[in-house]
Amino acid sequence: MRKWVWFVLALLAGLAAYLLAWPVPIEPVAWQAPQFPGYVGPHARNERLAQLQLVDVAPAVGPEHIVFGPDGRLHTGMLSGKVLRMNRDGTGIETVVDTGGRPLGLDFDGGGRLVIADALRGLLALEPDGRLVVLTDRAGGTPILYADAVKVATDGRMLLTDASQRQSPARYGTFDAALFDILEQSCSGRVLEFDAATGATRVVATGLCFPNGVALTADEQGLVVAETGNYRVLRIARSGQELDVRAALAAGSTEVRVLLDNLPGFPDNVTRDADGRFWTGFTKPRSKAIDDLSGKPWLRALLLRLPKSLWPVPPVYGHVIAFDEQGQVLLDLQDPAGRLPETSGATFHDGRLYVQSLHAAALGVLDLNDLPASPRSQ
Repeated sequence: MRKWVWFVLALLAGLAAYLLAWPVPIEPVAWQAPQFPGYVGPHARNERLAQLQLVDVAPAVGPEHIVFGPDGRLHTGMLSGKVLRMNRDGTGIETVVDTGGRPLGLDFDGGGRLVIADALRGLLALEPDGRLVVLTDRAGGTPILYADAVKVATDGRMLLTDASQRQSPARYGTFDAALFDILEQSCSGRVLEFDAATGATRVVATGLCFPNGVALTADEQGLVVAETGNYRVLRIARSGQELDVRAALAAGSTEVRVLLDNLPGFPDNVTRDADGRFWTGFTKPRSKAIDDLSGKPWLRALLLRLPKSLWPVPPVYGHVIAFDEQGQVLLDLQDPAGRLPETSGATFHDGRLYVQSLHAAALGVLDLNDLPASPRSQ
């Protein structure tokens, strides 16, 4: 046999060995993704989000979460590690602090301190004198690996999502670490509570598939959590005991309830406005390729051995929704063209909706007064 034939056979054998055995950062778990019904019912296709106006924040990139401070100004964290402050129209941009990490969730406590969930550093607070302090970076005897969202309760306690105990954003970056965790389906995420009065951090809930945004119900007895990896939003009781979410759902416990299920995208941040509506944005739309791989863990591992351009990342698609505490969708806004590459959430303030994005050099603003007066009909 000619030498070139042996060379080709050796090359094919090496390629096969690489595709089947090369180490990847995930240990995929088989699961059954729900069948996506398409854009129907309350999520019927529309272009209502396409009306949003873009507010340029360049050269900064990635206004992933937006909160308004006691001074009435807009605050948002950037991919660079900076937290920016600006007027509502995007003018007067200034840097409040550089965390040296990746600030994701933001909120203010009763004393006016800016509280930051930093994916790389844990839960931080900006003191009035300008010092940036670490409030907590451990819970339940393990490090907080992926601090994602934070909400401060009126009693001063801070609710925090630790999106993954498996995939490190410090090692892979926030987006790739999230993608790895969702593809893996190990459901290692958890919700934590930091008590500012005692300095203690306790685990509220475990067994979550990349818990992302967190908000409080009106009575603050419950948490509304976006479970990105399972296309759903949960209501979790704010009890004193640690809850295993998957076990609680399997047992029919009233302490965990599915508010929204089989959503048309990957829900990210959750906010609650002054009218009691909750808002979430879909970072990406559903992907048939990802859903079809749910029962094929070996194939998910194989895909990560391919060039990154071939990874199953869904296309851009702008999409945010509002819903109530019973899980009824009140408003659905879509932008199929995806003017913002990822709509990671929305904050409603003074009649306007401020739309966030993971990687854009802009944020979006939409005046809801310009929309039809009957959102429930959508």
